[in-house]
Order: sequence, then structure tokens, then C-alpha cells
Amino acid sequence: MTPWILMYHSVTPYERDPHQVTVHPERLDAQFTWLRRGGLVGVGVGTLLAARRRGAARGLVGLTFDDGYRDFADTVVPILHRHGFGATVYVLPGLFGGHNHWDPDGERKDLMTADEVAAVAGEGVEIGAHGMTHVPLDAPIAEADLVREVGESRQALEDVVRQPVTGFCYPYGAHDERAVAAVRAAGYGHACATGRPPAPGDLALPRTYVGDRDGAVRLAAKWARHTAAERREGGGTRLPRREPPLSGAGRARD
Repeated sequence: MTPWILMYHSVTPYERDPHQVTVHPERLDAQFTWLRRGGLVGVGVGTLLAARRRGAARGLVGLTFDDGYRDFADTVVPILHRHGFGATVYVLPGLFGGHNHWDPDGERKDLMTADEVAAVAGEGVEIGAHGMTHVPLDAPIAEADLVREVGESRQALEDVVRQPVTGFCYPYGAHDERAVAAVRAAGYGHACATGRPPAPGDLALPRTYVGDRDGAVRLAAKWARHTAAERREGGGTRLPRREPPLSGAGRARD
């Protein structure tokens, strides 16, 4: 069974977003409302996979937030608490307190500091590694650099959050056999990719992109695609009892 995992990035009001990686807070709240009314509960990836091993993942959906933007701490965490959801945030310990230098065409976005990462971990958020500095791991990269991006990022995060870090997320979703081997050697239990990778598995988990345009109709379509694939593979993700409308700003932008 392949779990349904949603992929987010930044959550904040914005003026321009050329790469479509930003969701307005009202839209996120509306999307979570749709999930909840459909009988789904958002959880972190580690929690989701542990539930799958117990045969108890029915009704759960993974929520992931890439890059560790500061708006995760001040905007996303309160929305998660309001809905009773959990999540995984994938952060870059080599860029604590920095910004999204890999996105020069978009708005500058601050990243969480080490103290902020520790604080959200203390609130029950799962912390995962996203490499040290957000470089694609399928590129020609020296072995020492690959080990640093994958392995040292785990150790750096564990030093900050004082708990095991078991999840990794490939920057840009980019990975190859060498990158997967490095993730396995570093001791991670799971890793997220983007879309549906060529060889999906616990070290290359598929994810569904969610953006600011995704209201009720689009979310339902994405859910239907996932559940149809699950049925073909013999899985059992529960369908919503109905397709509840999103309220407020969410409905206006469907």
C-alpha cells in the first residue's frame, strides 16, 4: 500500500510566486478543513508509515513541508494544532536562519533558525532532513559532498532536536541509485521524492503536490487519482463520505 502524502512548501500571503510553491494561510486552512470533513487526519510521514506497518493507516494522510521556511513555525503550526493534525517539516541545517537562495526569481523567504526548529519539534512536529544546502543529489556530486549533504544533515538535526531524525527528503525530488544508497547508508528509514518516482518505495516515497489553486474540486481529483491507483494495487485508502465545499477564500479561488 502506497500512502497518500501531500507536498507543501511555504505558507504565507504573497504578491508573486513564479514557481507556485506558496499557499495562502486561508487556503491551507480550507484544505485541511476539506481533509477533516472527508474523514482524513493529517500526520507526519514517520507516523504514517508506522501506522501502515500496524495495518492502521486507513484514514491517514501524510503532510510534508519542504525547506523549513520560517512561516512554518509562525503560520503552519497554529493551523495544524487547530485541526488536530501532525506533519513533517524537512529542513536544511546548513542554512539555519538563511533564506531560499535556490529561488532567485521568487520572493525572498527566511528559513527557520535552529532554535525555531527545536521549538516546533517540541510541539510534536516531525523533523526530517532535506540535505545541508539544497543541492540536487542526482547531479555529478563528489562522494564526500554527497555524504555531507545526506549523513551530516541528519546528525546536525539530531544535535538540535535531541531526538532521532529518521526521514529524508530529496531536494527538488532529484535522486538516483547513488543518492538512495547514501540515504540508506546514513540510517534513514524513509525518504520522500516528488510526483511518482521510477522506483517508488520507502526510500523514494511518491508525493502529491498541493498549491494555492487547489480547492475542493482539484483536491478531490488528486485524491481520486491516488485512491484509484491504490485500488488497482489492492490498497485501502478510505474515500471521503462526500466532497465537502471549501469555505471563504478557498471556495473563491476554486
